[in-house]
Amino acid sequence: MRSGHVVLRLPPELLAELRSVAAREGVAVDRWIDVAIAEKLAQLRSRQWFADRIAGADPEAGERLIRDLSRGGGEKPKQGDAPATRATRAKAASSAK
Repeated sequence: MRSGHVVLRLPPELLAELRSVAAREGVAVDRWIDVAIAEKLAQLRSRQWFADRIAGADPEAGERLIRDLSRGGGEKPKQGDAPATRATRAKAASSAK
């Protein structure tokens, strides 16, 4: 894995706090910065993922789902009701072709 080098200029107060936090967590300052950047990027990717899902959502389908779920169940499982497994999904996919 190649590493990049970045020059980072921080105000002295911020650098002192960064060093203190990294020491308290028992990691090097470079490692603490790596993790902080990774966490922020993950947050941004998650935000985009949810925005994409919302943009493609079908509000009517959502309302139907909520309505159906709010009815409750109460019925006992019927013959053949079972959680999907890899085998049952593969069988359903091959029969759909």
